[in-house]
Amino acid sequence: MVNKIDLSRADLNLLVLFEILMEERHAGRSAERLNLSPSAVSHGLGRLRKLLDDPLFLRTPKGVVPTARATELAAPVAEILTRIRGVVSNGAPFDPARSTRRFVIGAPDGTSAVFLPPLLEALRKTAPGIDIGIRQILPTQGQPTPDLAWKQALADLEARDMDIAVIPFDDVPVRFHKQTLYQEEFVIAARAGHPFQKAPRLRNYCDMQHLVVSHTADAYGFVDVELTKQGLARRVALTVPNFAFALGVLAETDLVSALPRRFVEMHGPRFGIVAIKAPIALPHFAINAVLPKVAMMDAGIAWLVAALDQIKTPKTPGARKPKHSI
Repeated sequence: MVNKIDLSRADLNLLVLFEILMEERHAGRSAERLNLSPSAVSHGLGRLRKLLDDPLFLRTPKGVVPTARATELAAPVAEILTRIRGVVSNGAPFDPARSTRRFVIGAPDGTSAVFLPPLLEALRKTAPGIDIGIRQILPTQGQPTPDLAWKQALADLEARDMDIAVIPFDDVPVRFHKQTLYQEEFVIAARAGHPFQKAPRLRNYCDMQHLVVSHTADAYGFVDVELTKQGLARRVALTVPNFAFALGVLAETDLVSALPRRFVEMHGPRFGIVAIKAPIALPHFAINAVLPKVAMMDAGIAWLVAALDQIKTPKTPGARKPKHSI
């Protein structure tokens, strides 16, 4: 516990240093981001260690790793700095036209490929100095419920490893803000002129060779669950780690794959890929922007959420909750 004497001597910049070290896990990169010398960072870390009575960051050959105490402090420090930034931004309103901030958005690639092109176009017109980082995030395979599958993504948001997550997850904890951007559904993707395009019947579908998108190479997904209910099965001839890779493979083979409809409609044509209505029931689900509620006190982040909401695509009727494996 910090006592009154320590607090009176505390420097707010030390909390900023703590935050950057937690993000970078490297003293040199932290120094570059803060426009400080390595010795100044080392000196500041020494003061921080003394103030909090803990080593906080331990050196390794690849950088630094936080101690248990530092990990425990990460969320409270992030909340404190967010509130302070909110106070400052209220005094000097966030101006996207003049801002040079960089925001990090986490999303599966099949989702980021849908919202990113219109977002970049909007930024080009209204916020040309703002930079965006896209971080690939995926559900943890093998978890029985969506809240466990997306648990790491929520933890990364609270650790400020990213500003916003755009994910197919509805039941977020109450401490998070959720804003639905659009509704998504799966279709069967195949090259134009594929035999299945002419006869998209269930039996033909099961006879095809299939491609499954799985970053763990697990071939069993929601399609297999639905087929099993009907006493049917399919052959998964190939798994690939992301949706973009899937389009390139489908263009050159007779494989078929269940992919997000909006992703296929936006990016399939350049590969000669068409979307075919599935002969079985496939998930409909909401794509949501998720972030800690406290982060909405940051005027810049609140603006980015609004910007994402303004470019959302028309909703698809009949949405239902998704399966978390793909």
